[in-house]
Amino acid sequence: MKSNHNPRRQFVKQSSLGALGLTLLPSIYGQVAPSDRLRVAHIGLGGMGNNHMKWFAGLPEVDVVALCDVDEQHLASTLKTLKTLQPGKKVDGYGDFRHILDRSDIDAITCATPDHWHAQIATLAFQAGKDVYGEKPLSYDVREGQLMLKNQEKHNRIFQLGTQIHATDNYHRVVEIIQAGAIGKVHTVRLWKNDGSPDLGHPKSVAVPKGLNWDMWLGPAPYVDYIPERCHFTYRYFLDYSGGMFADFWCHIADVAFWALKPKGLKSIAARGEAAAGISDTPKWIDIDYEFEDLNLHWSTTPPNVPGAQEMGIGAYFEGDKGTLICDYNNRKITINGETVTDIPEVPKSIPRSPGHQQNFVDAVKSRTVPESNLAYAREMTLPMHLGLISWRLGRKLQWNPDKEKFIGDSEANALLSRKARKKWRLV
Repeated sequence: MKSNHNPRRQFVKQSSLGALGLTLLPSIYGQVAPSDRLRVAHIGLGGMGNNHMKWFAGLPEVDVVALCDVDEQHLASTLKTLKTLQPGKKVDGYGDFRHILDRSDIDAITCATPDHWHAQIATLAFQAGKDVYGEKPLSYDVREGQLMLKNQEKHNRIFQLGTQIHATDNYHRVVEIIQAGAIGKVHTVRLWKNDGSPDLGHPKSVAVPKGLNWDMWLGPAPYVDYIPERCHFTYRYFLDYSGGMFADFWCHIADVAFWALKPKGLKSIAARGEAAAGISDTPKWIDIDYEFEDLNLHWSTTPPNVPGAQEMGIGAYFEGDKGTLICDYNNRKITINGETVTDIPEVPKSIPRSPGHQQNFVDAVKSRTVPESNLAYAREMTLPMHLGLISWRLGRKLQWNPDKEKFIGDSEANALLSRKARKKWRLV
Protein backbone atom coordinates (compact mmCIF):
# COMPACT_ATOMS: atom_id res chain seq x y z
CA MET A 1 0.00 0.00 0.00
CA LYS A 2 1.06 3.60 -0.50
CA SER A 3 2.55 5.69 2.24
CA ASN A 4 0.58 8.87 2.89
CA HIS A 5 3.62 10.79 4.11
CA ASN A 6 3.02 14.51 3.84
CA PRO A 7 5.53 17.13 5.06
CA ARG A 8 2.84 19.55 6.28
CA ARG A 9 0.94 16.84 8.13
CA GLN A 10 4.23 15.63 9.62
CA PHE A 11 4.86 19.15 10.94
CA VAL A 12 1.37 19.38 12.45
CA LYS A 13 1.74 16.04 14.17
CA GLN A 14 5.25 16.70 15.40
CA SER A 15 4.15 20.05 16.83
CA SER A 16 1.36 18.35 18.80
CA LEU A 17 3.56 15.51 19.95
CA GLY A 18 6.70 17.51 20.48
CA ALA A 19 5.93 18.34 24.10
CA LEU A 20 6.20 14.64 24.82
CA GLY A 21 9.42 14.23 22.92
CA LEU A 22 7.63 11.86 20.57
CA THR A 23 8.37 11.31 16.93
CA LEU A 24 6.22 9.49 14.45
CA LEU A 25 7.37 6.14 13.24
CA PRO A 26 7.17 5.35 9.52
CA SER A 27 3.82 3.68 8.93
CA ILE A 28 1.50 2.46 6.24
CA TYR A 29 -1.73 4.25 6.98
CA GLY A 30 -5.05 2.50 6.63
CA GLN A 31 -3.57 -0.98 6.63
CA VAL A 32 -5.57 -3.65 8.42
CA ALA A 33 -3.40 -5.93 10.52
CA PRO A 34 -1.79 -8.78 8.55
CA SER A 35 -3.89 -11.33 10.44
CA ASP A 36 -6.99 -9.45 9.24
CA ARG A 37 -7.66 -8.48 12.85
CA LEU A 38 -8.32 -4.84 13.63
CA ARG A 39 -6.08 -3.33 16.31
CA VAL A 40 -8.07 -0.81 18.34
CA ALA A 41 -7.19 1.61 21.17
CA HIS A 42 -9.66 3.29 23.52
CA ILE A 43 -9.21 6.89 24.70
CA GLY A 44 -11.29 8.02 27.69
CA LEU A 45 -12.22 5.29 30.18
CA GLY A 46 -15.21 6.48 32.15
CA GLY A 47 -18.56 4.72 31.97
CA MET A 48 -19.00 5.04 28.20
CA GLY A 49 -15.32 4.37 27.56
CA ASN A 50 -15.64 1.07 29.41
CA ASN A 51 -18.65 0.27 27.25
CA HIS A 52 -16.52 0.93 24.18
CA MET A 53 -13.83 -1.38 25.48
CA LYS A 54 -16.29 -4.20 26.23
CA TRP A 55 -18.11 -3.83 22.91
CA PHE A 56 -14.98 -3.94 20.79
CA ALA A 57 -13.24 -6.61 22.88
CA GLY A 58 -16.29 -8.79 22.20
CA LEU A 59 -15.94 -8.60 18.42
CA PRO A 60 -14.14 -11.64 17.00
CA GLU A 61 -11.89 -9.76 14.58
CA VAL A 62 -10.80 -7.02 17.00
CA ASP A 63 -7.80 -6.86 19.34
CA VAL A 64 -7.85 -4.09 21.94
CA VAL A 65 -4.17 -3.20 22.19
CA ALA A 66 -4.06 0.06 24.16
CA LEU A 67 -6.03 2.11 26.67
CA CYS A 68 -5.67 5.75 27.68
CA ASP A 69 -7.04 8.00 30.41
CA VAL A 70 -5.78 11.07 32.26
CA ASP A 71 -7.04 9.50 35.51
CA GLU A 72 -4.71 6.75 36.69
CA GLN A 73 -7.52 5.05 38.64
CA HIS A 74 -9.72 4.83 35.54
CA LEU A 75 -6.82 3.44 33.55
CA ALA A 76 -5.83 0.82 36.13
CA SER A 77 -9.41 -0.34 36.66
CA THR A 78 -10.11 -0.70 32.95
CA LEU A 79 -6.83 -2.51 32.27
CA LYS A 80 -7.82 -4.99 34.97
CA THR A 81 -11.24 -5.52 33.42
CA LEU A 82 -9.77 -5.95 29.94
CA LYS A 83 -7.42 -8.69 31.14
CA THR A 84 -10.47 -10.81 31.95
CA LEU A 85 -11.91 -10.18 28.47
CA GLN A 86 -8.65 -10.74 26.57
CA PRO A 87 -6.63 -13.12 28.75
CA GLY A 88 -3.02 -13.47 27.75
CA LYS A 89 -2.99 -10.52 25.34
CA LYS A 90 -0.62 -7.57 25.76
CA VAL A 91 -2.33 -4.24 26.33
CA ASP A 92 -0.49 -0.96 26.90
CA GLY A 93 -1.79 1.84 29.13
CA TYR A 94 -1.15 5.54 28.61
CA GLY A 95 -1.97 8.83 30.29
CA ASP A 96 -1.59 10.87 27.08
CA PHE A 97 -3.52 9.94 23.92
CA ARG A 98 -0.72 11.23 21.70
CA HIS A 99 1.33 8.13 22.53
CA ILE A 100 -1.45 6.09 20.91
CA LEU A 101 -1.57 8.27 17.79
CA ASP A 102 2.20 7.87 17.48
CA ARG A 103 1.88 4.09 17.13
CA SER A 104 1.85 2.85 13.55
CA ASP A 105 0.49 -0.56 14.56
CA ILE A 106 -2.91 0.80 15.74
CA ASP A 107 -5.60 0.87 13.07
CA ALA A 108 -8.42 2.68 14.85
CA ILE A 109 -9.31 4.48 18.05
CA THR A 110 -12.48 5.07 19.97
CA CYS A 111 -12.96 8.32 21.87
CA ALA A 112 -15.17 8.63 24.95
CA THR A 113 -13.54 11.64 26.58
CA PRO A 114 -15.54 14.66 27.78
CA ASP A 115 -17.10 16.55 24.87
CA HIS A 116 -14.53 19.35 24.67
CA TRP A 117 -11.82 16.85 23.63
CA HIS A 118 -13.84 14.91 21.00
CA ALA A 119 -12.95 16.90 17.91
CA GLN A 120 -9.28 17.58 18.64
CA ILE A 121 -8.59 13.90 19.29
CA ALA A 122 -10.52 12.78 16.21
CA THR A 123 -8.83 15.35 13.97
CA LEU A 124 -5.36 14.41 15.18
CA ALA A 125 -6.25 10.74 14.73
CA PHE A 126 -7.26 11.37 11.11
CA GLN A 127 -3.95 13.15 10.54
CA ALA A 128 -2.14 10.18 12.09
CA GLY A 129 -3.90 7.74 9.74
CA LYS A 130 -6.34 6.29 12.28
CA ASP A 131 -10.03 5.57 11.81
CA VAL A 132 -12.30 6.83 14.59
CA TYR A 133 -15.37 5.68 16.50
CA GLY A 134 -16.26 8.83 18.44
CA GLU A 135 -18.79 9.46 21.15
CA LYS A 136 -21.52 12.04 20.84
CA PRO A 137 -21.87 14.94 20.65
CA LEU A 138 -19.62 15.13 17.63
CA SER A 139 -17.77 18.29 18.64
CA TYR A 140 -17.68 21.11 21.17
CA ASP A 141 -18.52 23.81 18.63
CA VAL A 142 -19.37 24.38 14.96
CA ARG A 143 -15.84 25.12 13.75
CA GLU A 144 -14.53 21.90 15.27
CA GLY A 145 -17.08 19.92 13.27
CA GLN A 146 -16.01 21.68 10.09
CA LEU A 147 -12.37 20.93 10.84
CA MET A 148 -13.13 17.29 11.55
CA LEU A 149 -14.87 16.84 8.22
CA LYS A 150 -12.10 18.63 6.30
CA ASN A 151 -9.43 16.39 7.83
CA GLN A 152 -11.43 13.20 7.49
CA GLU A 153 -11.92 13.82 3.77
CA LYS A 154 -8.31 14.91 3.26
CA HIS A 155 -6.86 11.83 4.94
CA ASN A 156 -9.51 9.38 3.70
CA ARG A 157 -10.50 8.10 7.14
CA ILE A 158 -13.55 6.22 8.42
CA PHE A 159 -15.66 7.76 11.20
CA GLN A 160 -18.67 6.47 13.10
CA LEU A 161 -20.57 8.57 15.65
CA GLY A 162 -21.49 6.58 18.73
CA THR A 163 -25.25 6.95 18.39
CA GLN A 164 -25.96 3.32 19.20
CA ILE A 165 -29.74 3.85 18.88
CA HIS A 166 -29.19 4.46 15.16
CA ALA A 167 -28.59 0.74 14.71
CA THR A 168 -31.96 -0.35 16.10
CA ASP A 169 -34.68 -1.88 13.96
CA ASN A 170 -37.19 0.66 15.29
CA TYR A 171 -35.30 3.66 13.90
CA HIS A 172 -34.80 1.90 10.58
CA ARG A 173 -38.52 1.16 10.38
CA VAL A 174 -39.58 4.70 11.31
CA VAL A 175 -37.37 6.08 8.54
CA GLU A 176 -38.81 3.62 6.01
CA ILE A 177 -42.39 4.56 6.91
CA ILE A 178 -41.73 8.32 6.81
CA GLN A 179 -39.77 8.16 3.56
CA ALA A 180 -42.45 5.99 1.92
CA GLY A 181 -44.90 8.85 2.41
CA ALA A 182 -47.26 6.89 4.63
CA ILE A 183 -48.18 9.99 6.67
CA GLY A 184 -47.78 12.31 3.70
CA LYS A 185 -45.47 15.30 3.52
CA VAL A 186 -44.12 16.03 6.99
CA HIS A 187 -44.35 19.73 7.86
CA THR A 188 -43.65 19.69 11.61
CA VAL A 189 -41.45 17.63 13.93
CA ARG A 190 -41.45 17.84 17.72
CA LEU A 191 -38.50 16.44 19.69
CA TRP A 192 -38.16 16.28 23.45
CA LYS A 193 -36.17 14.96 26.38
CA ASN A 194 -37.92 15.18 29.72
CA ASP A 195 -34.97 16.29 31.84
CA GLY A 196 -32.55 19.16 32.29
CA SER A 197 -29.35 20.12 34.08
CA PRO A 198 -29.45 19.53 37.87
CA ASP A 199 -28.62 21.82 40.79
CA LEU A 200 -24.99 21.03 41.70
CA GLY A 201 -24.89 23.46 44.59
CA HIS A 202 -21.94 25.78 45.21
CA PRO A 203 -18.95 23.55 46.03
CA LYS A 204 -15.50 25.03 46.51
CA SER A 205 -12.28 24.10 44.78
CA VAL A 206 -10.12 21.42 46.38
CA ALA A 207 -6.76 19.78 45.76
CA VAL A 208 -6.52 17.77 42.55
CA PRO A 209 -6.78 14.04 43.36
CA LYS A 210 -3.57 12.05 43.13
CA GLY A 211 -3.25 10.42 39.74
CA LEU A 212 -5.50 12.88 37.84
CA ASN A 213 -3.84 15.10 35.23
CA TRP A 214 -6.24 18.01 35.68
CA ASP A 215 -4.39 20.30 33.26
CA MET A 216 -4.74 17.77 30.46
CA TRP A 217 -8.31 16.93 31.45
CA LEU A 218 -9.12 20.61 30.85
CA GLY A 219 -7.06 20.60 27.67
CA PRO A 220 -8.45 23.20 25.24
CA ALA A 221 -10.95 24.54 27.81
CA PRO A 222 -10.15 27.57 30.02
CA TYR A 223 -8.10 26.82 33.11
CA VAL A 224 -10.00 26.71 36.42
CA ASP A 225 -9.14 25.29 39.81
CA TYR A 226 -10.28 21.73 40.40
CA ILE A 227 -13.85 21.20 41.62
CA PRO A 228 -15.01 17.56 41.62
CA GLU A 229 -18.39 18.51 40.12
CA ARG A 230 -16.61 19.90 37.05
CA CYS A 231 -14.92 16.60 36.34
CA HIS A 232 -15.92 13.14 35.14
CA PHE A 233 -19.65 12.54 34.69
CA THR A 234 -21.02 15.93 35.79
CA TYR A 235 -18.67 17.86 33.49
CA ARG A 236 -21.53 17.97 30.98
CA TYR A 237 -23.36 20.59 33.06
CA PHE A 238 -20.73 23.26 32.32
CA LEU A 239 -20.61 25.24 29.08
CA ASP A 240 -16.81 25.13 29.16
CA TYR A 241 -17.03 21.41 28.32
CA SER A 242 -20.52 20.58 27.02
CA GLY A 243 -24.12 21.76 26.74
CA GLY A 244 -25.98 19.95 29.50
CA MET A 245 -28.69 17.36 29.13
CA PHE A 246 -29.75 19.00 25.87
CA ALA A 247 -26.37 18.47 24.18
CA ASP A 248 -26.14 14.98 25.64
CA PHE A 249 -29.45 13.77 24.24
CA TRP A 250 -30.06 15.90 21.15
CA CYS A 251 -28.44 13.53 18.69
CA HIS A 252 -30.11 10.43 20.13
CA ILE A 253 -33.59 11.59 19.12
CA ALA A 254 -32.80 14.21 16.45
CA ASP A 255 -31.07 11.37 14.63
CA VAL A 256 -34.33 9.70 13.58
CA ALA A 257 -35.76 13.00 12.30
CA PHE A 258 -32.66 13.99 10.32
CA TRP A 259 -32.28 10.49 8.92
CA ALA A 260 -35.92 10.36 7.81
CA LEU A 261 -36.32 13.90 6.47
CA LYS A 262 -32.84 15.29 5.72
CA PRO A 263 -33.96 18.85 6.53
CA LYS A 264 -32.21 21.56 4.52
CA GLY A 265 -32.08 25.32 4.38
CA LEU A 266 -32.11 26.23 8.07
CA LYS A 267 -33.31 29.84 8.33
CA SER A 268 -33.79 30.74 11.98
CA ILE A 269 -33.27 29.51 15.52
CA ALA A 270 -35.21 30.82 18.51
CA ALA A 271 -34.40 29.40 21.95
CA ARG A 272 -35.70 30.19 25.41
CA GLY A 273 -34.97 28.62 28.76
CA GLU A 274 -33.44 28.92 32.18
CA ALA A 275 -29.97 28.16 33.53
CA ALA A 276 -29.60 25.44 36.13
CA ALA A 277 -29.24 26.39 39.78
CA GLY A 278 -25.88 26.25 41.54
CA ILE A 279 -22.55 26.28 39.74
CA SER A 280 -23.86 24.65 36.58
CA ASP A 281 -24.43 27.08 33.71
CA THR A 282 -26.14 24.78 31.17
CA PRO A 283 -29.92 24.83 30.67
CA LYS A 284 -32.24 23.70 33.44
CA TRP A 285 -34.73 23.69 30.60
CA ILE A 286 -34.54 24.76 26.98
CA ASP A 287 -37.15 25.02 24.23
CA ILE A 288 -36.09 25.80 20.66
CA ASP A 289 -37.92 26.55 17.42
CA TYR A 290 -36.04 25.81 14.19
CA GLU A 291 -37.30 26.98 10.81
CA PHE A 292 -36.03 25.03 7.79
CA GLU A 293 -36.98 25.50 4.12
CA ASP A 294 -40.09 23.34 4.29
CA LEU A 295 -40.08 22.08 7.86
CA ASN A 296 -40.64 23.44 11.35
CA LEU A 297 -38.74 21.55 14.03
CA HIS A 298 -39.27 22.11 17.76
CA TRP A 299 -37.28 20.93 20.76
CA SER A 300 -38.68 20.96 24.29
CA THR A 301 -37.52 19.85 27.73
CA THR A 302 -41.01 18.57 28.56
CA PRO A 303 -43.22 16.42 26.32
CA PRO A 304 -45.35 18.43 23.85
CA ASN A 305 -49.12 18.43 24.02
CA VAL A 306 -49.68 15.75 21.39
CA PRO A 307 -51.22 12.26 21.69
CA GLY A 308 -48.88 9.75 23.31
CA ALA A 309 -46.05 12.13 24.17
CA GLN A 310 -46.72 12.21 27.92
CA GLU A 311 -45.90 8.49 28.07
CA MET A 312 -42.44 9.01 26.60
CA GLY A 313 -39.50 10.58 28.46
CA ILE A 314 -37.80 11.12 25.11
CA GLY A 315 -39.45 11.11 21.72
CA ALA A 316 -40.13 12.40 18.23
CA TYR A 317 -43.53 13.35 16.82
CA PHE A 318 -43.90 13.71 13.04
CA GLU A 319 -46.89 15.63 11.66
CA GLY A 320 -47.70 14.96 8.03
CA ASP A 321 -50.58 16.05 5.80
CA LYS A 322 -52.00 12.50 5.91
CA GLY A 323 -51.25 11.45 9.48
CA THR A 324 -48.79 11.39 12.37
CA LEU A 325 -46.06 9.13 13.72
CA ILE A 326 -44.71 9.17 17.27
CA CYS A 327 -41.68 7.17 18.40
CA ASP A 328 -39.01 6.76 21.02
CA TYR A 329 -36.04 4.39 20.98
CA ASN A 330 -38.07 1.18 20.91
CA ASN A 331 -41.68 2.06 20.08
CA ARG A 332 -43.72 3.74 17.36
CA LYS A 333 -47.35 4.51 16.63
CA ILE A 334 -48.74 5.66 13.31
CA THR A 335 -52.12 7.40 13.17
CA ILE A 336 -53.92 7.81 9.83
CA ASN A 337 -57.61 8.73 9.48
CA GLY A 338 -58.15 8.19 13.19
CA GLU A 339 -56.74 4.65 13.18
CA THR A 340 -53.55 3.95 15.16
CA VAL A 341 -51.21 1.06 14.29
CA THR A 342 -47.65 0.09 15.15
CA ASP A 343 -46.62 -0.82 11.61
CA ILE A 344 -47.68 -0.60 7.97
CA PRO A 345 -46.83 -3.96 6.38
CA GLU A 346 -47.32 -2.57 2.89
CA VAL A 347 -44.25 -0.37 3.35
CA PRO A 348 -41.29 -2.53 2.30
CA LYS A 349 -38.09 -2.91 4.32
CA SER A 350 -35.86 -0.84 2.07
CA ILE A 351 -32.99 -0.02 4.46
CA PRO A 352 -30.47 -2.79 5.22
CA ARG A 353 -30.46 -3.62 8.92
CA SER A 354 -27.37 -2.95 10.99
CA PRO A 355 -25.06 -5.79 12.05
CA GLY A 356 -24.54 -3.77 15.25
CA HIS A 357 -23.19 -0.24 15.56
CA GLN A 358 -19.65 -1.26 16.46
CA GLN A 359 -19.59 -4.12 13.95
CA ASN A 360 -20.76 -1.69 11.27
CA PHE A 361 -17.73 0.48 12.06
CA VAL A 362 -15.36 -2.49 11.89
CA ASP A 363 -16.89 -3.61 8.58
CA ALA A 364 -16.54 -0.09 7.19
CA VAL A 365 -12.89 0.14 8.26
CA LYS A 366 -12.06 -3.15 6.57
CA SER A 367 -13.98 -2.43 3.38
CA ARG A 368 -13.27 1.35 3.33
CA THR A 369 -16.97 2.07 2.95
CA VAL A 370 -19.20 4.67 4.62
CA PRO A 371 -20.69 3.56 7.97
CA GLU A 372 -24.23 4.32 9.17
CA SER A 373 -23.53 7.33 11.42
CA ASN A 374 -20.83 8.79 9.21
CA LEU A 375 -19.17 12.14 9.83
CA ALA A 376 -20.82 14.16 7.05
CA TYR A 377 -24.26 13.09 8.25
CA ALA A 378 -23.43 13.44 11.95
CA ARG A 379 -22.11 16.97 11.46
CA GLU A 380 -25.29 18.18 9.74
CA MET A 381 -27.41 16.53 12.42
CA THR A 382 -25.33 18.02 15.27
CA LEU A 383 -25.08 21.56 13.89
CA PRO A 384 -28.58 22.73 15.00
CA MET A 385 -27.78 21.66 18.57
CA HIS A 386 -24.84 24.08 18.69
CA LEU A 387 -26.95 26.86 17.17
CA GLY A 388 -29.75 26.29 19.65
CA LEU A 389 -27.35 26.70 22.56
CA ILE A 390 -26.00 29.93 21.07
CA SER A 391 -29.52 31.34 20.72
CA TRP A 392 -30.21 30.36 24.34
CA ARG A 393 -27.00 31.92 25.60
CA LEU A 394 -27.72 35.20 23.83
CA GLY A 395 -31.42 35.20 24.61
CA ARG A 396 -32.60 36.07 21.12
CA LYS A 397 -33.77 34.69 17.80
CA LEU A 398 -30.99 34.23 15.27
CA GLN A 399 -31.02 34.20 11.46
CA TRP A 400 -28.80 31.63 9.76
CA ASN A 401 -27.12 31.38 6.36
CA PRO A 402 -26.82 27.62 5.71
CA ASP A 403 -24.50 28.03 2.73
CA LYS A 404 -21.92 30.14 4.54
CA GLU A 405 -22.65 28.50 7.92
CA LYS A 406 -22.75 31.90 9.56
CA PHE A 407 -25.34 33.90 11.45
CA ILE A 408 -26.73 36.82 9.45
CA GLY A 409 -25.76 40.25 10.76
CA ASP A 410 -24.77 39.09 14.24
CA SER A 411 -21.07 39.22 15.08
CA GLU A 412 -21.69 38.29 18.72
CA ALA A 413 -23.41 35.06 17.69
CA ASN A 414 -20.77 34.28 15.07
CA ALA A 415 -18.07 34.63 17.73
CA LEU A 416 -19.67 31.69 19.56
CA LEU A 417 -19.31 29.35 16.57
CA SER A 418 -15.76 28.62 17.71
CA ARG A 419 -13.54 28.84 20.76
CA LYS A 420 -9.81 29.46 20.81
CA ALA A 421 -8.15 26.67 22.72
CA ARG A 422 -5.63 27.34 25.47
CA LYS A 423 -2.27 27.90 23.80
CA LYS A 424 -0.68 24.82 25.38
CA TRP A 425 -3.45 22.59 24.04
CA ARG A 426 -4.00 24.18 20.65
CA LEU A 427 -3.04 21.01 18.82
CA VAL A 428 -5.01 21.35 15.54
